[in-house]
Amino acid sequence: MSALPSEAAMDIDNTSREAQREDDAHEPDLRPAITRTAGVELLTPTQLEDRAIIHRGGVSRPEVDAFRELRTRLLAAVEGSFVALVAPVSTGSGGSFVARNLATAMAFDETKSALLVDCDVRHPSQARTMKLDVENGGLVEYLENPDADLSDVIYETGVNGLRLIPAGTTREIGAEYFSSVRMRLLLDSIRSRHPNCYVFLDGPPVRGTPDARILADIADVVILVAGYGRDTTSTIAQAAANFDPAKFAGVVFNEGV
Repeated sequence: MSALPSEAAMDIDNTSREAQREDDAHEPDLRPAITRTAGVELLTPTQLEDRAIIHRGGVSRPEVDAFRELRTRLLAAVEGSFVALVAPVSTGSGGSFVARNLATAMAFDETKSALLVDCDVRHPSQARTMKLDVENGGLVEYLENPDADLSDVIYETGVNGLRLIPAGTTREIGAEYFSSVRMRLLLDSIRSRHPNCYVFLDGPPVRGTPDARILADIADVVILVAGYGRDTTSTIAQAAANFDPAKFAGVVFNEGV
């Protein structure tokens, strides 16, 4: 095969670079929104406890150790960064508490960052619990508006390395959002631009709606949350049967909130 003349090779290289720049122009620039940034005012231990968020301290805390252990098991089971769906068996099982603190535990590692996405569009709770002013809206607004900028709905949480996409405006139907091309592009964009970012989808209850099952299709791993003393063995088994066994990481029994 003959070599291209140097001028022609240069023209092809320049054309390729221009095409790449054009493709990049259509991708949201999420670097400032997701990577660890300096100058962010971090929450104090008292403020973290008020928001039901774990924190590291000088004394070993059972709940912190539990989430660290869960994080370690996930990292061992899934190669590379992942999208994890955290879905409660039923309302009141504590799925949001587990999702929030599992994402926080991931952000403890200085080499990683975590993005928590509130996907319970019927009964969102993360922004309220974390006491955030989400004036630009959240996931619903981004998915409904094709011109919306994703970086506008990614909020600082006051926890180093942890960002939040709140649910946004309450909606009674979530399935149509989660199965949309725009939802998949959101996750693909984060994967491609932030290989060290771990995404945690705070899902709605498995019982009662198909939303959690649809979210499982776009997740790499699924964690089921059962309320200790609340969800029976049979209801847990029925909920677990909704998910692909290859993605199913197991059940977390929650005594928190």
